[in-house]
Amino acid sequence: MAALATLASHAPSSLDHLIWRGDRLATATAPGLPTGHALLDAALPGGGWPVGALTELLVPHAGVGELGLLLPVLARTPAGRWAVCIAPPGQPYAPALAAAGVPLERLLMVQAESPAHARWAARQALNSHSCGVILLWLADADMGALRRLQLAAEESATTLILIRPASAASQPSPAVLRVALASCSGGLELRILKRRGPQLAGPLGIDLPWPGGAPRPGRATHPPRPTAASPQSSIHALVRPLPARPGPASLHAGAQ
Repeated sequence: MAALATLASHAPSSLDHLIWRGDRLATATAPGLPTGHALLDAALPGGGWPVGALTELLVPHAGVGELGLLLPVLARTPAGRWAVCIAPPGQPYAPALAAAGVPLERLLMVQAESPAHARWAARQALNSHSCGVILLWLADADMGALRRLQLAAEESATTLILIRPASAASQPSPAVLRVALASCSGGLELRILKRRGPQLAGPLGIDLPWPGGAPRPGRATHPPRPTAASPQSSIHALVRPLPARPGPASLHAGAQ
């Protein structure tokens, strides 16, 4: 009995790091991939985008600023690894990406004819174990497809970020992190819908720098307000419409 009492008295402190409590951020098993935005890193377990897990960015329309948000992680692609963009809604503009520091020689663009082809390409990229980060614009996926992507991300220890329509927020997902994006003056408003930790009291305001690192002009000093720009007027400056696709899926290095 004395031995059990001694063990019980030590259990809370010795096992505390293994227990996640709902009122605090979880301790990530591996450091996160820094987002390049200090405010966002501070709100995420592991201090960045989850590694070996599925993340979802939920957008009201293509070009709300998702690529601008992800520029820092693309720019930090390590030597010998690929950054992969699968089924983007527009052709990323190479000069702007290069000005933002993205190594085009390590950027792989994948065009896909359907969501099924895009998911297949993502699994192949994950299985290659050669990617630092994979971005997948995904219009449609059921729970089974999402679970397969989550398992593949875990097995490859790769950061997989899905960009999905905002309407998917009401659907269940195995993603460990879900973030809703909205445009606002000078940048983005981020609402963290799901993370391993307590719910945030309010949204985060993130600056989106122009290519080359300069901040956008007109950034508000108070919490930003979402703007009501139309999809056509707010398409991000880093993308342009894609040409006609020649087949179900095609790969090429760099952004031409």
